[in-house]
Amino acid sequence: MPKQAYLEHHYSSEELKSRYLKSSDPVESRRWHLVWKISLGWSIKNSAIAIGLNYEDSKEIVKRYNELGEEGLKNLKRKKRKKVGGKQQILNEQQIEKLKQEIAKRPSDGGIWTGAKVARWIELETGAEKIWNQRGWDYLKKCNYSWQRPRPKHRKGDEIEQANFIEKFPSKVQKLVEKYPEEEIDVWFFDEHRVGLKPILRKVWAEVGKRPIAVGNHAYQWLYVYGFVKPKTGENLEH
Repeated sequence: MPKQAYLEHHYSSEELKSRYLKSSDPVESRRWHLVWKISLGWSIKNSAIAIGLNYEDSKEIVKRYNELGEEGLKNLKRKKRKKVGGKQQILNEQQIEKLKQEIAKRPSDGGIWTGAKVARWIELETGAEKIWNQRGWDYLKKCNYSWQRPRPKHRKGDEIEQANFIEKFPSKVQKLVEKYPEEEIDVWFFDEHRVGLKPILRKVWAEVGKRPIAVGNHAYQWLYVYGFVKPKTGENLEH
């Protein structure tokens, strides 16, 4: 069995638990949580894993607690921040503008922006020891971004040709009406549903009102089901 860590008896296990539950600072709360678990007989390593702390950092926390008691667990990097809407405002207006410019570009790893990546950016920008990933989400929303599913677009799609079709289609229908005045001209639209494997489109953060586009190439074999609808009456057919 792992060797039990030594703890100075500054507080009982119940007192440690109480301080962990009552702490309003997230950094200090995790430190109290660590010390409380160790007081129950947990090893430093297992306690660190359960709480999500680095093992070496956890050993240092225990050392400071043994030497200084409560003072050893205080978050010395904590700063007073303005509260907005019930939450502490981590970034000022200038930093928010800087974040907007940053997320308009690709992140340094070449991937896509996530709440976790924004939280890490905030840590570097502010020098904070720990910013929870959820706050990254909060600031993406504050920057007018939302969690959106990209619109699929075929790699061979021609936007100019599509625009021309939409523009010229009404006149083509009108010519048919004039050419066959005794006939009833019906306009039908169809869509297709592919049954089988298809690419997964995962949601990404994008600016509100600017839906992202996922350019792809449908390279699979499909079973096609076609649906036709008559806009005038709502009548529909499937094939």
